[in-house]
Amino acid sequence: MEKNYSLLPRIPVKVKCGETKGGFEGWRHAIGHGGINRYPLPPKVRDGLAALKPRLVRTFIQEYFNIYPEHGKYDWSLLDPYMESLAASGAKIVACICVKPKPLYPELDQNIVTPNDIEEWKRLIRAMVTRYSVEKKYVSHWEIANEPDIGENGGCPYLTPTPESYNEYYRITQEAVLAAFPEAKVGGPALAYHGSPLMEGLVKYCSSEGVKLDFVSWHLYSDNPSQHAGNIVKIKALFKKYYPENQPEMLITEMSKGFDDISVEECAYDGFRAAAVAASVFEMMDAGGAWSFYYHVWDQVFVNAQFKSFFSDTDIMLTHWNKIPHRFGLFGVCCEIRPAYYFYKMLSEMDGEEVRAESAAYDLKVKAAVDKNGTVRVMYVNYDIRNARDAAAETDFYGVGGGLKLLTVYRADAQAEDKARPYRLAPVERRFIDVSPEDSEREFFNHIRCPANSVTMVVIENVTEEFMRDFWERA
Repeated sequence: MEKNYSLLPRIPVKVKCGETKGGFEGWRHAIGHGGINRYPLPPKVRDGLAALKPRLVRTFIQEYFNIYPEHGKYDWSLLDPYMESLAASGAKIVACICVKPKPLYPELDQNIVTPNDIEEWKRLIRAMVTRYSVEKKYVSHWEIANEPDIGENGGCPYLTPTPESYNEYYRITQEAVLAAFPEAKVGGPALAYHGSPLMEGLVKYCSSEGVKLDFVSWHLYSDNPSQHAGNIVKIKALFKKYYPENQPEMLITEMSKGFDDISVEECAYDGFRAAAVAASVFEMMDAGGAWSFYYHVWDQVFVNAQFKSFFSDTDIMLTHWNKIPHRFGLFGVCCEIRPAYYFYKMLSEMDGEEVRAESAAYDLKVKAAVDKNGTVRVMYVNYDIRNARDAAAETDFYGVGGGLKLLTVYRADAQAEDKARPYRLAPVERRFIDVSPEDSEREFFNHIRCPANSVTMVVIENVTEEFMRDFWERA
């Protein structure tokens, strides 16, 4: 049936290019990877990650790298190429310490948190930090443990049910990190649930005992953008209690949409996924001050043999990644690019100053930026968990400047990829316009189709007549 676009609800949007709000901080919303196997990023994924220009990338240093096979012996042969593939993105690495070497943890038990020889553990941590922060200069942040509030259910072999047990493990580990690399940023506890007693326990302990805490970290998988932003507000309130000044940073080291009840490949290409993530990122930006790391860049196969030596119930991982996988990857297992990748590509191109953008509808979120060349970029996220609707954004631009311009529209969907240019978006609309504010009742306005649960970007850049004519010749 042919669609009647005239029936679309028209949502007023205003972009005020002259009203700046400070630098656009899309760079705070980065990417995570790992925890499932020890394979380095394939070239297509590695280069795609680099194209996003991340400042930080978060990963797991898990026991399957076997970095300490016996007392006094270090083996970096598996971890080196893995870390190198992440560092090739140009980002610094947030490395989560999840190792449990047999010489220090001979018993297979997630409830055993403290190593059997603390001084030997510290030597191991110093050696690892020296290699990846001092010699290779890959890692800037060391995160201590992953989801210790749920243990193996979170994919890592630590379960620390009390703040006291985690705090002691944190203390001895961060001491070793800082002994090797005093400039390191250290933190945790990378909670599955931000409200776990481990969070306030760590913040209170470090504040009262003078233990270094550069950042706190937690995770959230939810389709509700307000939950993502709400956690930031709650942690800020906690900081006011224990750190009235010089507060730690906030790192949401795993964030994504909620878990689906049905796992089929089509889920990964549905516009809902990219829109849910984008809406959550926009609300986190409004909450302010936090980093987030989308989990994850690449869907991976879980290899059972790599976990058997340190994990008591590998069926947890077999189910989550092989049987009914979550399909969160920006790239699929066989390196297919998913639509959510293009949201992060759009975000990476939102450079310069954030300017005021206003939408008349709660379900159409809008952010805009103007770069040093006067290029205007506007992102529209049309998202509602239950009642999404197709719409047209009637956007008034103020202060965009006069003259010839090229207007391009992109959309993060299954058809987004530009086949001729890897990791680039194919435009859904491209046309030249002449903006003449002095002769216009409305300086410049247009209609942008925003399908239900979609991410769209409009770019307006200054061009010359020569550029336009040359473009036509090459078309």
